Amino acid sequence: MNPIDSCWRPNSNWAANRRALADCAVGFGKNAIGGKNGAIYVVTDPSDDPEKPKPGTLRYGVIQSQPLWIIFAKSMVITLKNELMMNSYKTIDGRGAKVEIAYGPCITIQHVSHVIIHGISIHDCKPGNSGMVRDSLTHIGHRRGSDGDAIDIFASTDVWIDHCYLARCTDGLIDVIHASTAITISNNFFSQHDKVTKREVKSGWKNWKWRSSRDKFFNGAYFIPSGYGSCAPGYTKAQSFPVADGSMVPALTSDAGPLSCTAYKAC
Repeated sequence: MNPIDSCWRPNSNWAANRRALADCAVGFGKNAIGGKNGAIYVVTDPSDDPEKPKPGTLRYGVIQSQPLWIIFAKSMVITLKNELMMNSYKTIDGRGAKVEIAYGPCITIQHVSHVIIHGISIHDCKPGNSGMVRDSLTHIGHRRGSDGDAIDIFASTDVWIDHCYLARCTDGLIDVIHASTAITISNNFFSQHDKVTKREVKSGWKNWKWRSSRDKFFNGAYFIPSGYGSCAPGYTKAQSFPVADGSMVPALTSDAGPLSCTAYKAC
């Protein structure tokens, strides 16, 4: 197992100690605690109302002001009527159920911090409509319509996306934009999409150097290096890691995406 999974997967008591997951992140988002210090909130209702969410729905949980660790009473498909606006200090934890957010607008993480999303499928996301969307108990605002990303991380910090399945979205699968920082994206399965890495040349980005190291490209995929001269990541010793050859991808990603976890058994 990789360092993240070995931190929690061998524990057969994971369902009774779900918040221990928050101690397992590595990388730039390692300080993301999500709802570690909050209560457990159980989603029982897959319906959605962007303006007046009902207790028991996912939207009602993610807009609360206090930290919450959000889990699911059963497997469900949630088709959102408009983008899901996350509040700070929230964890969406799909372990133990098959949870899908699909066929409508999906998740927006904007101007918030300490968000963990783990073990859910987000696919077939559509652009949101112009309209009113609640992002907290005290604020509802007019949204101009989301782009159709699976997860849009906008001007946010301390975010960890782990063991999710993302596929077939109108725009990107995960957008990390507008000075978002301290993000870890790990153990996810990306499928059926034509944008793996998107580079936008704007102001401070135009002088960046882009390189590929030991990657393998198939089925028409390609990478175009840019910028002049050599470059090396500015990692600290704790952040550095050896780069595996691209041929190792099947082995390294064999457990990517949501895991089939059963209570009282190791995942």
